[in-house]
Amino acid sequence: MIVTTALVVIMSIVFVLVFLFVNTIDKRKWLTFIVSLVLTPFIYFYMVYPMINIFSNYHHQKYFSSELWKEEPALRYEISDNMLASETLTGKSKSEIILLLGTHEWLSWDDLKKNHDTNRWNYSLGIEPGAFNQEKECIELVFKNNKVTTVNTYKDLIEFDDND
Repeated sequence: MIVTTALVVIMSIVFVLVFLFVNTIDKRKWLTFIVSLVLTPFIYFYMVYPMINIFSNYHHQKYFSSELWKEEPALRYEISDNMLASETLTGKSKSEIILLLGTHEWLSWDDLKKNHDTNRWNYSLGIEPGAFNQEKECIELVFKNNKVTTVNTYKDLIEFDDND
């Protein structure tokens, strides 16, 4: 575990709150201090820390690799930031994209043609962890002259199949 300023501040706040609570039970300061000192790590790691993880959407960042992309499709959001920032896909041909990412998961709809657009490939990046997250991350690769010209990111509502 890495000791950071945020950890020390939050642990201090938890200690003060536990100390004040235990102080209402028993007025002996030395006993209150010892009980608070023992209870603070348990309360922090079993109550406060899980709540922080539930309500924050922090996730680990990883470098892009084709193997990780293909093997762990639910965790693609962890490597997408690096992939987009390094412009790994820009300028690649359709065959190179198939080697890197695999075949497209779906094609965008073209209202003018009333058909799918074969020059707009979509991939799902997975669902970022968080308590109130109702959207999945996606990317759209736009091809022009068989080369990726733009990479668009967007969010799509999570839909569940109704098996009634």
